[in-house]
Amino acid sequence: MSLDWKRWTAVLATGLLAACSGGQDSGAGSADADDDAATDIVRVDLDPYPSTYSPPQGETTLITGATIFDGAGNQIDSGDILLENGRISAVGQGLEAPEGAIVINAEGRYITPGVIDIHSHLGDYPSPQVDAHSDGNELTQPNTSEVWAEHSVWPQDPGFARALAGGVTTLHVLPGSGNLFGGRGVTLRNVAGRTVQDMKFPGAPYTLKMACGENPSRVYGNRNTSPATDMGNMAGYRANWIRAADYRDSWHEYWDDPENNSPPTRDLELETMMGVLEGEILVQMHCYRADQMAQIIDLSQEFDYQVTTFHHAVEAYQIPDLLAEAGICAAVWADWGGFKMEAYDTIRENLALTHANGACAMIHSDDALGIQRLNQEVAKALSDGRRMGLEISDAEAVAWFTSNPAQALGIADETGSLEVGKRADLVIWSAHPFSTYAQADEVFIDGALMYDRANGVQPVSDFDLGQIGEGDD
Repeated sequence: MSLDWKRWTAVLATGLLAACSGGQDSGAGSADADDDAATDIVRVDLDPYPSTYSPPQGETTLITGATIFDGAGNQIDSGDILLENGRISAVGQGLEAPEGAIVINAEGRYITPGVIDIHSHLGDYPSPQVDAHSDGNELTQPNTSEVWAEHSVWPQDPGFARALAGGVTTLHVLPGSGNLFGGRGVTLRNVAGRTVQDMKFPGAPYTLKMACGENPSRVYGNRNTSPATDMGNMAGYRANWIRAADYRDSWHEYWDDPENNSPPTRDLELETMMGVLEGEILVQMHCYRADQMAQIIDLSQEFDYQVTTFHHAVEAYQIPDLLAEAGICAAVWADWGGFKMEAYDTIRENLALTHANGACAMIHSDDALGIQRLNQEVAKALSDGRRMGLEISDAEAVAWFTSNPAQALGIADETGSLEVGKRADLVIWSAHPFSTYAQADEVFIDGALMYDRANGVQPVSDFDLGQIGEGDD
């Protein structure tokens, strides 16, 4: 695929414009196409660094006798699941093994979809944590929409393998939260890759990391520049969305009438924001307080874009109706809060309350260690919810680390639940996944066994070779 602008012939462009406007097919060889034959239309390559991910090769595998939580809210006791050609081909009871299939007896154990973390910085803040590896926060101006987290990802980060041992099959790597507009996030398969492109989830939408509250106002206020307050934050968002809307309109004016308009000068910052306005890039927004989230919802309505998820939403429980009405998810911690004023009003029942009141909710890590125990983080949140009287089943809560983050990343058609036709991403747990003692026994990605605790199957990065990690000896 081209790494630069694409130039489309007039015949192709005429067809595209007709399709966009809902007009009739111009038809090959039409007089209009001939008249426009001398005109080229400039269009931007929206995927200049495409995924080169190649699914690992797995065997046809039948797993039998497990308690299955399918990630879609269902529990199957003594359940079987069949993996063929990297996909889930059957889920149920009493399945027959195809000829030549590997059969795993999982009686007494549990199966869930692979764990998905919507908020990670692995690769951008890799281990060991030293200044030379601090590549996750472009703190040079309030709007750095032009930077892409994938360009900082170090595929050799040992944290990827540690996360895999915790059942993580897919993760979303974001820039940091010091800017109003932090840059693009990227969704990765948790596989070893020589390049980040080898890890990119095929077809996953790009995202834009934004942040509200104390982080951007503290960073730039300390430099005696704007934003220094919440009102400065809002003014900064609005000024930049006005620029982005003008940029988008300039492109559309050119595309609608290329003979009388010139293509705008390409701007990487505005290009990402234009992708949001066009509905192609998903907004992942760092916000803690309910009132701040409500203002961001108003902002998104003013400029007609969709916020996909509020991250670190410690006060989501105060506005589940607003979130549900706006179609916005909340990604939260189980019990991490109070570490700064905007996180002061957190409660341990946040995730369960937000879910029980109709909003899409999920767990997230934002931490290289926390990502290894997301099943236990969900167990804590579920336990707190039940203590206050909320009736939430185990099967429902499994969605908090599987299908709900898949939905918020725009990849739910491919992964996040154990349904026929989806990618065979799953974990066999040694015990109930909400037990303190549960460990991932086996982890499959695209039907291939990528981690096997008993037999020592796990990826090892070049950085790990010859080194003994704490607790590994």
